[in-house]
Amino acid sequence: MRTRLLAASSGDRRSTTTRWLSASRAIAIGGATAVLASACLSGGSTASDRVEIRWFVGVGVGSDAPAIPAQEQIVEEFNASQDEIELVLDIVDAGAAPDILNTQIATGDAPDIVGPMGIKAQAKFPGAWLDLAPYIEKNNYDLSDFDPALVDFYHLEGEGQIGLPFAVYPSFLYVNLDLFDEAGLPYPPQEYGAPYIDSEGNELPWNIDTMTDLAMQLTVDAEGNDATDPSFDPDNIVQFGFGNIFADIRSQATLFGAGSLVDDAGNAQIPEHWSEALQWYYDGMWTEHFMPNGPYGDSDLMGAGSWFESGNLGMGYSHLWYATCCMTGFEGNWDTAAVPAYGDQTTAKIHADTFGITKDSEHPDEAFEVLTYLLGDASEKLTQTYGGTPARLSLQDGYFDRIGTEAFPDQDINWDVVLDGIAYADEPSHEGYLPNALEATTVLDEYGARFSQEEGLDMDAELEQLQADLQATFDAE
Repeated sequence: MRTRLLAASSGDRRSTTTRWLSASRAIAIGGATAVLASACLSGGSTASDRVEIRWFVGVGVGSDAPAIPAQEQIVEEFNASQDEIELVLDIVDAGAAPDILNTQIATGDAPDIVGPMGIKAQAKFPGAWLDLAPYIEKNNYDLSDFDPALVDFYHLEGEGQIGLPFAVYPSFLYVNLDLFDEAGLPYPPQEYGAPYIDSEGNELPWNIDTMTDLAMQLTVDAEGNDATDPSFDPDNIVQFGFGNIFADIRSQATLFGAGSLVDDAGNAQIPEHWSEALQWYYDGMWTEHFMPNGPYGDSDLMGAGSWFESGNLGMGYSHLWYATCCMTGFEGNWDTAAVPAYGDQTTAKIHADTFGITKDSEHPDEAFEVLTYLLGDASEKLTQTYGGTPARLSLQDGYFDRIGTEAFPDQDINWDVVLDGIAYADEPSHEGYLPNALEATTVLDEYGARFSQEEGLDMDAELEQLQADLQATFDAE
């Protein structure tokens, strides 16, 4: 089956159970109607005696081309397995998906099921999700194959059980072994709590300071000088030592510990350790030069944003999904390492995906049946497709052997580091609740872009203004 995300010509063939949506599905706020970018163009229509359940994909993983065939197969298998429900797959371009979903919900055109979506994506739509608890009880749905803590993770005060565990994406360091070998540096530790053993056999705490020293030695200019050398030329860097890949402000700051931009009273705040983290990142980009700033990060040298895949980054910090989504172009040797501590605390931020049923679904019972299929029979195939660790305990055994053999047959990856990092997950989540989430996220993105693009900023003043701008956004909710 050949498909595209964006609206296509009338000659394209598409599945009878897949609809393709894009930014061209524009909706004028305040009363205009939603227009489907394209609908089913081949093979007939949905059976009239079936209840149609619409599955919206795009606010998380799933809209990228490699994931589409697997999702289509899941839909076909579900529809063939019974004769009461017709599952229809709506795939939306990821850049447009939040706005499209927000407008669909506001105009009464909400899909039945949304996902997979992460914590941040779900938090952008407070009050939109069905409380699953009555349906779990009504169907006597077995939760014993899930970690109870993960089940509780999706129970929100005032909203109920808005999701169930599906996939987790622990974070860890991606280590470019070739660049370490070239620099003559021992690799970072692969066990939490273990020290870093330097080239002279000295034991050093595996913390931010030690990692920074390594990152500077791994940052090299066109003449071969590293960032510790007085002759180093920051205008002609050819490889960097460290980078937090595809990370926004909250994701970056959590390397220094969990926190929130919202205090207990609902007001904006910048936690002190997050201020220290953002200063460290800013200095790393503009003063010490061991991580890519905006111009470098967007360049072909650094893979136009996919920094570790470029082969020109010594240590990349990201989640498990990066390995499966973005490492196809990496040609060297790599392995994993533990996340360094800040002070005496280690925090390995975590992403987690779920599926939610919208509160406005006209067929919640049927939607719950589809949900249990996605979390059950389809779970193993979908988690492998999306690159997440299955939340189902029964599927975790041998999971990394399967994905490692398929995705990285020539690499000997230590996947234990990935699972071990779950014990150091951030609580509260860096993707948690923000008042007026869509607008607040825009504010954060604007500041993040300025930090990476502009040299010479007074970060204390910038963060003070960021807090004020967030407060104004919160108050406008």
